[in-house]
Order: sequence, then C-alpha cells, then structure tokens
Amino acid sequence: MTIRRIDVGPRMSDIVIHNNTIYLAGQVGTPGASVTEQTKAVLASIDELLAKAGSDKTKILQAIIWLADMNTFGEMNAVWDAWVPQGHTPARATGEAKLATPDYKVEIIITAAL
Repeated sequence: MTIRRIDVGPRMSDIVIHNNTIYLAGQVGTPGASVTEQTKAVLASIDELLAKAGSDKTKILQAIIWLADMNTFGEMNAVWDAWVPQGHTPARATGEAKLATPDYKVEIIITAAL
C-alpha cells in the first residue's frame, strides 16, 4: 500500500494519493466573490492540484459540490459545464451546506485517477 501526501499542513494535506487514486481537499474560492467567480477559482485550483499530482480533469472519478444556497445551482452549473470535458464527466453530487464562513458560496471535493 502506497500513500503519498502533497502540500501537507498541520490540519490537512491538499493532495493525498493512495495507490492510483487522488483525493483533493475541498477547494474554495475568494471569500465574498460571486458564485460564478468562486466556481471559476475553485476549478482553476483543481486543475493546478491535479497537474501537481500527475493527472488532469479527464481523470476525475467523482465530484462532490457544496453550495451555500441551492438557488445558485444554475450559476455554478454554467461555469462547471464550460469546464468539464464532455465524454469524461465524473459521477457528481451537489447539495446545500453551511460552509466554513458565510463568505464561501461553493466548495468542491474531487477524487481522481492517476
């Protein structure tokens, strides 16, 4: 069994790789920005982290998306749909949750393959 951690902090690692599976910590955007801007920032961060792990968005297995307000579902989806590679869409769930601070509007958790 192989476990590799990248960008390890005192509370969490940004990336954990177990065998050939990549787990990303939940990603959030700039506090207070719109759902559109936060989603764009989160997806850019996901692209960077996957590249650092040796993967890319075509290898995403699952996405879990938390919105502070489900009324912003369409706004978030507009950004997601422009970003996600067609033919490589992951299993996905979206729910509403109280996030770490009221300034966060979206958080995305990714599991991907190497």
